[in-house]
Formats: sequence, C-alpha cells, structure tokens
Amino acid sequence: MLHTILDRYIFRELFSPFGISLAALCFVMLTKELLRLVELLVTKGIGFLSVLKVFAHLLPSFLVLTLPIAGIIATITAFGRLSLDKELVAMRAAGFSLLRLSQSVFLFAGLVCGLTLVMAQYGQPWSNVNLKKVALNLLRDELVLELDRGVFNEAIPKMTIYVPDAQEGQDNRGIFVADERNPADPRIIVAQQYQVMTDPASSQVALRLMNGVIHSRPQNPEEYQKISFTSYDLKLSLSASLYGAEERTPIDVIRAKLESTGWTDTNALRRLMEYYKDLAFPAASLVFCILGVPVGIVSKRSGSIGGFAVGVLVVIAYYVLNVACEFLVTTLWISPFAGAWLPNVMFTLVTILWFYRVSRQ
Repeated sequence: MLHTILDRYIFRELFSPFGISLAALCFVMLTKELLRLVELLVTKGIGFLSVLKVFAHLLPSFLVLTLPIAGIIATITAFGRLSLDKELVAMRAAGFSLLRLSQSVFLFAGLVCGLTLVMAQYGQPWSNVNLKKVALNLLRDELVLELDRGVFNEAIPKMTIYVPDAQEGQDNRGIFVADERNPADPRIIVAQQYQVMTDPASSQVALRLMNGVIHSRPQNPEEYQKISFTSYDLKLSLSASLYGAEERTPIDVIRAKLESTGWTDTNALRRLMEYYKDLAFPAASLVFCILGVPVGIVSKRSGSIGGFAVGVLVVIAYYVLNVACEFLVTTLWISPFAGAWLPNVMFTLVTILWFYRVSRQ
C-alpha cells in the first residue's frame, strides 16, 4: 500500500505522536503500580528482574485500553500538522483526494486494530494467569526477606501481621497476627519470636511461632479461649485464587443461565456483553484512527497537546456511550450484542459523514 513517497511520508508522520502518546498513557496507568514496585525494589530487596516481570505482565491489559487512544491521537496530531502547515492543501491541489491521502491511515488503523485484537484475545488472558504466579513469588520473597517492622503487613487476604520495632540495644522479635481467614473462628496470636519457613516443593510459606498465646472466641459470645504454646506453625496459604483477576465464566454457562431465567438476569447479560466487547473494542480502534483524519483537519490549530486532549475527549465520549448501552442492556431495552456494537455503529456513521464533509471542502 505504501508504494509512493507521499504514502510513506504520511505513514511516518503517524508514528511519532503514536509512540509518544502510547508511552505517556501507559506511564499514567502504571503510576499507581509503579510506586508499589519501587517500594518493593528499594525497601524490601525484591530483585530488579522480578519487578520487570511484573511490568511485562501488566502491559497487555494496559495496551488494550491505550492503543485505541494512541491511534486517534496520532491521526489527529499528524493531519492537524499537515493542515496547519498547508501541506495538505498542496497535496490536494496536486490532485490527491482526501480518501487517497488517507490510504496510509487505513493501513495504520488496521495495524492498531490487529494489535489491539491480539492483546485482547491472547495478551490479556495470558497476563491474568501468569500475573498471579509472579505476585505469589513476590509475596514469598517479601515474607522470606523480612516483614516490615512497625507497620501492619496485610499481604495475605484477611490476615494482618505486625512486627514491632526493635528497641535500642535489644533484639525484640515479637510478632502479632490477626487471622480472620475462618470467619467462624477468628484468632489473635501473639508470640515472642518467629521464623519464616518455605517449602520449595509446594511453594508454600509458614510462620514458626515460639513462646506465644492464641486468643480465640468461639461462636458463643460468652465463651473465650486462650491457648499457650512453645512452638506453633502457622501456614500462610498462598493460593493463586486469592490474587489477580477472577476467571471468566464460559459463554455457554452464561447462555444457559440466561435461558433458564428468560434472559432477565442482569449480571449474566452484562457478562455476555463483555464477551461481545472482546471484538467490538478492537474494531473501535479502527474507527478511531480514521475518525482522527477529519478531527485533525478541523482542529488543526490545537497542536500536539490539543490533539491529545481532543483524542481523549473522543474516547471518553465512546466510554460514556458504552455505559449508556450497558444500562439499556441491563434494563432489557436492547440485547447484549446490540449494546456492545451500537457505539461502534454510531461512531462509524459519524466518521463517514464527517470524512465525506471534510473531503468536499
């Protein structure tokens, strides 16, 4: 498709704003996790390679969201600059139509759409599964290296571990554990010393507590138990099911549930709509990239920052429309398929009409 110098020139114009905006958007989305990872790297001695693995496993989920936004920002910025510098006027005066000049954009949009589809279908599921394993490895490393002193460690769900600061000139190894994993039998454990133990074969971690007391309250509120021990092994169940995203319900199960409820179960309707969005959202990135051509020409004086802002506003409008369609699906006004694809259809019509109107000017 890029058989002329002009096509290659326009194609190269798209890459610079695309790369910059993609990097900026990923950095913004990674900011929250970045602070936690830096803390693990600096204060807890977690290996740099482990931190890089977390970054690699987080990126696919972020790219699914950032690729369409970066695509429309790239086309808005590129055609805004071409229009502002009168290069677009010279190209059209030479006999090139806007449709012909957009040939490079169509190829670029197809690449962005394909990459978004790959990330949504394969990258994101791979990330969700493997991120659990990485998170468990980091948690084991954190517990084996050293529990933070003077703070409440809540790495294990429904369990709080507190290690007091050692007093000057003393090696105070006391520990406090609030174990609420079993709601019927919550326990408070206090011990004078502790030791972290690991089992490489089963990848499990346990705390060996010495010289302590277990306080528990049975279901009868009038009863109270106190058990003293000299040595007690507390297993920390690092189950992958406790971390990461939930496994998606198979689509056949969702359809069967909807059939049994007469297609009135709002939760099942929402989950079925998510399956349709797996294809609808990557297709939206194709529409976004093409929509950026007329938007960039109209807002040519907005510059790079303005193109970024306009692109973000367009995507926000798309998400608002998605929320509205989800509401219509849950209120049984439209089907899940229509709710997933209606925003794409509306944006496609706007893109065609706007593109045609600008090309006629």
